[in-house]
Amino acid sequence: MTMGNEWWRSAVIYQIYPRSFADGQGDDGIGDLIGIADRLPALVDLGVDAIWLSPFFTSPQKDGGYDVADYCDVDPLFGTIADFEAMERRAHELGLKVIVDLVPNHTSDQHTWFVEALAAGEGSPERDRYIFREGKGATGELPPNNWESVFGGPAWTRLTRADGTPGQWYLHIFDTSQPDLNWENPWVRDQFRDILRFWLDRGVDGFRVDVAHGLIKEAGLPDYTAPESGGSMGGGAVGLEPEILAHADYDPPTPPYWAQDRVHEIYRDWHTVLEEYEGDRVLCAEAWVEPLAKLARWVRPDEMHQAFNFSYLETPWSGPTMRRVIDASLEAFTGVGAPSTWVLSNHDVVRHASRLALTAPNPQGHGIGPKSPGQPVRALGLTRARAATALMLALPGSAYIYQGEELGLPEVIDLPDSARQDPTWFRTNHERYGRDGCRVPIPWESDSPSYGFSTVGASWLPQPADWGPYARDAQSGVPDSTLELYRTALAVRAEHDLGLGELEWLPGYPETVVAFRNGNIVVIANTGGTEPALPEGVVVLASEPFTGNTVPNDTAVWLRV
Repeated sequence: MTMGNEWWRSAVIYQIYPRSFADGQGDDGIGDLIGIADRLPALVDLGVDAIWLSPFFTSPQKDGGYDVADYCDVDPLFGTIADFEAMERRAHELGLKVIVDLVPNHTSDQHTWFVEALAAGEGSPERDRYIFREGKGATGELPPNNWESVFGGPAWTRLTRADGTPGQWYLHIFDTSQPDLNWENPWVRDQFRDILRFWLDRGVDGFRVDVAHGLIKEAGLPDYTAPESGGSMGGGAVGLEPEILAHADYDPPTPPYWAQDRVHEIYRDWHTVLEEYEGDRVLCAEAWVEPLAKLARWVRPDEMHQAFNFSYLETPWSGPTMRRVIDASLEAFTGVGAPSTWVLSNHDVVRHASRLALTAPNPQGHGIGPKSPGQPVRALGLTRARAATALMLALPGSAYIYQGEELGLPEVIDLPDSARQDPTWFRTNHERYGRDGCRVPIPWESDSPSYGFSTVGASWLPQPADWGPYARDAQSGVPDSTLELYRTALAVRAEHDLGLGELEWLPGYPETVVAFRNGNIVVIANTGGTEPALPEGVVVLASEPFTGNTVPNDTAVWLRV
C-alpha cells in the first residue's frame, strides 16, 4: 500500500507527564504548563519533533489526571487555558507539534455528567450516559457480572439511594472513581466531537487516545475470567512471550470489555472531524491488542493514524524475538498503509533502563518495589537500555521517547509506602506497587533543589538522593553520556531520514545479533554471545565505547556505508 510523507509517519514524539516534568510556578512541587513552556528549548536541542502531554485537564487527580472532571479546561494544578495556549504557541514557534491526551473510556466520578446521573436516578437519560445495571441475587446484592478492575478488585460499585437503600451498580474498568461511559449512547458521541473540536480550534496537532481499545462493551456484559497473567490493560495476552504474539495466526481470547468490533466506527467518525482542519492532525491509539495483525485494524486509512506498539515494548532483550516482532510489526502496519511505532517506556510501565535487566519477570502494571521478586541490575539495565534505544531509533516509522529516558533514569524502587499514590497500590492492598516508580519528577540541574525540578525544592514524589549524575546539566556535552547518545542518534536519524526508510535484514550473523540496513546506515546490535565483526563503514554511533573491530555484548553500533 502506498505510504505518504505526513510528519507523523516518521516523527520522534516526546512524552511529557506534566506533574513530573518541570514546576515552573515553583510553589508546590508539581509540574505545570509554565514549566513545560520554559523547558521546551531543551527538547528542541534533544532533536524531537513533537510533544505528547499526558492529561492536564480539570481532575481530582485520583489517577494522575486520567480521571477527568472537565475535558475543556485546565486543572489549576497545571495552570490555566491561557497557560496552555502560551505553551502551545511557544512549541509551534520552536517547530514542535503538540499532541494532547484524551480519555474517552471513562470520566471522573466528579464530572458534571456523572454527578447529574446520580441525582437523576434510575432509568433517567442522565444515567444512560454511563453503564448502570441492576445487581444479581435476590435483592441485587451481587454485581451484574464477575468483571475485575484493571487496578485490582471488582469492576462494579453499588450506589446507595437517598433513602439509604441499596441502588444500582455502575461499571468502572479502572478505579471506583472512574465510571465507564456508555458509548452506545449518541449523546456521549456528540459530546466528544465537541471536545475534539474545542482543542483542534486551539491548534493542537492531534490526540493520543487513552484505552482506545475500550469504549464498546460486548452486548449483555457476559461474565469473563481473565488468565492468571493479568494486570495489563490488554487483558488475556499479558505474560505470553512476544515471539508467540508476533505470529499472525495467534489470536488470544478477547475480554468482553476490550477490542469490540464496533469501536472502529467511533474512530472513523473522529477521523472525519480531524479532516475538517488544515494540516496533518493525528490520532494515536493506546490499544493493548494482540496480535499485531489485529492491532493494525485501529490504523486503517479511515481510522486512526498511529497505534502504540506494545508488542515491541514488551519484547525482551533477545535477538530472535526482536527480529520476529519487528518483522510482524512492519508487515501488519505497512499492510494497512500506516507507520509502525516503536516505544520502550511510558508512564504506565517500568522504565526500560530497569526492565531490561530484571532478575525475574514482572507483569505489566504491577510495578517494582523493595519486596518484588525480580530486582533490576542497574548497570546492566542502563547498558541494555542504551543499546535498545539505539536500535529502536534506527527503525523506519515513528518513535516515542518518555521523559527522562534520555537521561538513563532507572525505575525508582525505594519509594516510601506513605508516598505512593497509584490507585493500583491501594486497590490491591499493597500487593502491586503500581506505576509511581516511573513517574518521579525528572532531574534538570545536579546541584539545585529538587535537581532543578522546582525552585522551592519540593517534589510530589521523592527523588532519589543519588540522581545528581543523571541530571541534564551533568550530562550535557559529556562524551558517551546517555543524553549525548540520544542527541547523536536523533541527529543522525534526521540527517538520513531513517523514519521514512526501509529495513533490510543482513544475513550471516548469529541469532543473538540484530543486523539490518536502513538506507546507508547499517545497525549491528549484539544482545549477547558471540561478538560479531564490524562490516566496512564509518561508525557514527555506538551505544557503549568500545575498541577493536567487533561489537561487544549489549551494544548497538551504527555505521554509515
